[in-house]
Amino acid sequence: MSNNLDKTVTISIVTYNSQYVFKTLDSIKATVLGQYPVKVLVHDNGSTPEYLAQLKAYAADDVEIIEDQENLGFGHGHNANLKLTASDYFLICNPDIILNQNAFEQMYRILADQDANDSLGMLTPKIVGPDGTTQHLVRRKLDVFDYMLRFVPFKWVKKLFEKRLAAYECRDLTDRRQVIQYGSGAFMFTRTDVIRAIDGFDERFFMYFEDNDLCDRINQSGHTILYVPDAVVTHFYGMASHRSFKGFKIFLKSMAQYFNKWGWRFF
Repeated sequence: MSNNLDKTVTISIVTYNSQYVFKTLDSIKATVLGQYPVKVLVHDNGSTPEYLAQLKAYAADDVEIIEDQENLGFGHGHNANLKLTASDYFLICNPDIILNQNAFEQMYRILADQDANDSLGMLTPKIVGPDGTTQHLVRRKLDVFDYMLRFVPFKWVKKLFEKRLAAYECRDLTDRRQVIQYGSGAFMFTRTDVIRAIDGFDERFFMYFEDNDLCDRINQSGHTILYVPDAVVTHFYGMASHRSFKGFKIFLKSMAQYFNKWGWRFF
């Protein structure tokens, strides 16, 4: 393995009153900043003045806080950060991720060791909850039935379709590095040139499905997405769509936008 550790990285975070973002920034500061050529861009989507004041306390030479006056969505915030960066790599990181040095370096070295003309465009780690349980966020295919099945409150229905749900959530993924179709927007370690060439996120998606759409366009551009299970990050995973009617409405709207764009697949 080479010692090519001079490639620059922008860690892009978009937040809207997320209380976990301070833990995220603490983890990045403790494990990455000062040890790698990394700059953090935090795009705030119009949070409260009190929250913003707390966030600004993290501002430094390698941490920039960008204030927006309104919440225009997850993709908009990351695209705004993308326009500000000239780094080699662009790491899309949720404001509820706990990063560690091993995970960062594993993925960083994979990208740094590849040739400029390699097809690899994005890496995604194994994502676990605070208790260490794997969050099954990798997907092989997307369809309406499997998405809606996850919202059914009746355990007997989920039991009936247990094998189908397991296949949808890729629970059979082995612990080896492998090319996948869809990784989670919670943590996407991308090549800046690849994501910039496809114009970043489609901002018509306010929230939900924008990561699936991005993966589709990375694949469509001839690049690949690599799952790196030996890189493990922790995700608090808010599940807003499951906890509020407003979140569920946004989810349904984004789902319709996604399948209108890429073609409806019901099963």
